[in-house]
Amino acid sequence: MQLELRNVCKKVGNDFHISDVSLIFEPGTLNILLGPTLAGKTSLMRLMAGLDQPSSGTVHFGGQDVTGVKVQKRNVAMVYQQFINYPNLSVFENIASPLRIAKIPADEIKERVAKVASLLKLENMLSRSPQELSGGQQQRTALARALAKEADLVLLDEPLANLDYKLREELREELPRIFAETGSIFVYATTEPSEALLLGGSTASLHEGKVTQFGSTIDVFSRPQNLITAQILSDPPLNILPVTKLNNRMLYKSHVEIPLLGQLPQLPDDDYTIGFRPHHLYLERMSEKAIGVKAKVVVTEITGSESYIHIDVAGVRWVLLAPGIHNLDVHETIEIFMDPDQFYVFDRNDLLVVTPESAAAAGGTK
Repeated sequence: MQLELRNVCKKVGNDFHISDVSLIFEPGTLNILLGPTLAGKTSLMRLMAGLDQPSSGTVHFGGQDVTGVKVQKRNVAMVYQQFINYPNLSVFENIASPLRIAKIPADEIKERVAKVASLLKLENMLSRSPQELSGGQQQRTALARALAKEADLVLLDEPLANLDYKLREELREELPRIFAETGSIFVYATTEPSEALLLGGSTASLHEGKVTQFGSTIDVFSRPQNLITAQILSDPPLNILPVTKLNNRMLYKSHVEIPLLGQLPQLPDDDYTIGFRPHHLYLERMSEKAIGVKAKVVVTEITGSESYIHIDVAGVRWVLLAPGIHNLDVHETIEIFMDPDQFYVFDRNDLLVVTPESAAAAGGTK
């Protein structure tokens, strides 16, 4: 059954926690709510579930207006970042609890619990109590309970945040397959762009209670319609440079000139913001079109397989992501390189006017 939000708002006092959100989620789909803390992800999920009522707008499920229908009368399952389990029940009974309430036959309950327990590596813990589990195991139990319920709508509010790295990565790979098999609508909230990209599906980017863009996760990442969406989808943060194009020159702070390459010559004279991701900055010249810029090293973070080099370019802070180990001295002056064919360019209203893809189509390299 389709879930539709029509111009939904949630006002608390004088503040809008959710502002004029319209979304449609189809059955059997994975839909990601992506945004920083306080972007409105949990507030939006509570409206979808029926835990809260919108101040205006309506929620429709299966073609029916369910705006005033309480959560108890909806076939909804929800998993929070902070796991919630019944301390007096075994792991088996925690997972089975919504099935017993729904009066599912005992044999089917046993089958469903065994299936999700195997998936989430809980087979050897079914007789234990939650107090005997680690935090990650308790979160897996809460997730298993939601999956066993086979609800029409499953809401997952940063469900992997408390798991250890290895299990989190394993589940991130498994979850898309699980979601596809159920036929349910899954809505998954996260603050991490990398998690959204790994899960796939569709993504709604949120900022201050507003949806800035909704579509295929890859499309939203590759073709953000506005600057804030590009920033939400970038981790490390998007590098930006405010510039002015005037008389066939593009300047930053009236004196730092940016060569007019790629799609830049075709833009009318005006103010713009150039954006590019950290992995599109380089320590070596990668093409004849590359723009060389002097930068001062602020700090270098080495992870082992790659280095995050924080730099200052004429008063603007950027991050360069380079493969391998690069142990650079603080305050060292280096030359870095940019490819104009990898620029996103936004107009004075922060709307996208040039994408790396359109630049490549014009004859450059992507």
